[in-house]
Amino acid sequence: MARKVLITAGGSGIGKAMAQGFESDSYEVWITDRDQSALETCPDTWQKTKVDAADAAGVAALFAEVTNLWGGLDVLCANAGIAGPTALIEDIEADEFKRCVSVNLEGAFLAAKYAAPIMKQQKSGAIILSSSMAGVNGFPGRAPYASAKWAINGLMKTLAMELGPFGIRANSICPGCVDGPRMQGVMDREAVTKNTTPEKIREGYEAGASMRTFVEAIDIANMAVFLASEKARFVSGQIIGVDGHTENPDPKV
Repeated sequence: MARKVLITAGGSGIGKAMAQGFESDSYEVWITDRDQSALETCPDTWQKTKVDAADAAGVAALFAEVTNLWGGLDVLCANAGIAGPTALIEDIEADEFKRCVSVNLEGAFLAAKYAAPIMKQQKSGAIILSSSMAGVNGFPGRAPYASAKWAINGLMKTLAMELGPFGIRANSICPGCVDGPRMQGVMDREAVTKNTTPEKIREGYEAGASMRTFVEAIDIANMAVFLASEKARFVSGQIIGVDGHTENPDPKV
């Protein structure tokens, strides 16, 4: 019987790369996204559900559907998140902060909340949370995002402790700068706040990593597939960076 993976925000970017990676490893794939058009770009062989990761009722209904259709779940990739505002702390609106934390942190909480009983019943499973190197180093100008990603690592550590006795592992992946439209948007906004160009911002980020380059979504996907595999059967409670080693999280440009 094929193993089964559910990936939130799987319609594009890192989530879609994860789905492709798991499919290549012979998993049945179920993705969610709040963007219907993104879901429609994905293969018909994947199960797809339009839902906001921070919508408690919607997530509960999703997992009820997963249980009814699949009867179990081997891997959860709680990947949904938003970038949030790029601004100094005094310039961030309270509602902006709340929304960023809600989607990133509450989205991971809700996915884990409903996956845990399924996995506990079968006494196996792997939960992979998408954090960030911002959740290890901090990120000037991105307080809501960094706060949420730090909290995700705390959630993951607790999941590993609570669920380990049931044969369930939990880990978080911390990407660095991932090439793609989302990171380009971050650099565009940061360039405005620093009165420079996106190209200069990118040069600064590349200089801040030991390997002097951005990573790609496939690199994150490869780590997720590894963490879900038997090769990582005793890897749990770990914060794993895939970032080319960030030396300086606040490069000057």
